[in-house]
Amino acid sequence: MVLQALRFQTGDLRYFRRAGAYANSFHVAVPANASVGRGSTRQYSAEAKDELRVKYFDGDDSGIVVFGINRPKSKNAISRNLVKLLSEAVDDVKKNNKVRSVIICSLVPGIFCAGADLKERAKMHQSEVGPFVSKARALITELGNLPMPTIAAIDGAALGGGLEMALSCDIRVSSNNAKMGLVEAKLAIIPGAGGTQRLPRCIGVSLAKELIFAARVVDGLEACRLGLVNHSVEQNPSGDSAYLRALALAREFNPQGPIAIRMAKLAINQGIEVDLSTGLAIEEACYSQVIPTKDRLEGLAAFREKRIPNFKGE
Repeated sequence: MVLQALRFQTGDLRYFRRAGAYANSFHVAVPANASVGRGSTRQYSAEAKDELRVKYFDGDDSGIVVFGINRPKSKNAISRNLVKLLSEAVDDVKKNNKVRSVIICSLVPGIFCAGADLKERAKMHQSEVGPFVSKARALITELGNLPMPTIAAIDGAALGGGLEMALSCDIRVSSNNAKMGLVEAKLAIIPGAGGTQRLPRCIGVSLAKELIFAARVVDGLEACRLGLVNHSVEQNPSGDSAYLRALALAREFNPQGPIAIRMAKLAINQGIEVDLSTGLAIEEACYSQVIPTKDRLEGLAAFREKRIPNFKGE
């Protein structure tokens, strides 16, 4: 009963999956200079509306945004239209300083993303393949470059480009029975949207080579052991246990200073690519950005007054 009430209040995946929930429009994150509220909507065509549903929360969960992929007939495979919609959604939240975390999940039970839409790919002329892969790669790079924390909730299979999308997120959470792998070698190609670069950075060079060379698929428990995912959780009857764990993480992040979190993410992402001395200089530069903020003063005042701080991202 408590769990059901919690899900109703927070809007779990059943909110998205409910038939007719988005008959005319659906909530999305909007640019920072636009009003943000429960009624803010953006109109898409019926096809686009079906393939990606974006919701931002309000109330105590204000600042949490969910990207829900919804291509059940294609196992959420990455199509031209999905790339376009995700690119627009990423651009929206990137411009919105009120967004504090982004969760990317599936609205299709048992699947996260099956990778590239091979049926669509088969219809492409050879000259079209390269530009499409470049757009998909650019999308995944932009997702990885978002300034706020990003969490991939993997409640089903994440294969090929689907796993590459998850790898671009800061944090990955899976169900125990989820399946993950970079399986491109089975098609005589290689991961083309960052997999050869992000997987070694995530689990180490030797293990990444083994998984990619073998086109091996691992479950959530093995992925957690390898360090591919942060958490692996037992799947529930609703098929959304990873999403609920991701939402719990976003709620842990939400009360913290949003500028501080963005600067911490920048310092980590930039610093990990350079030597320690340069990384420390990057950290110093990022720290200097939080010193003049109102949030820093609010944090000190709240500590002094023994109350919960009210950070506004200023």
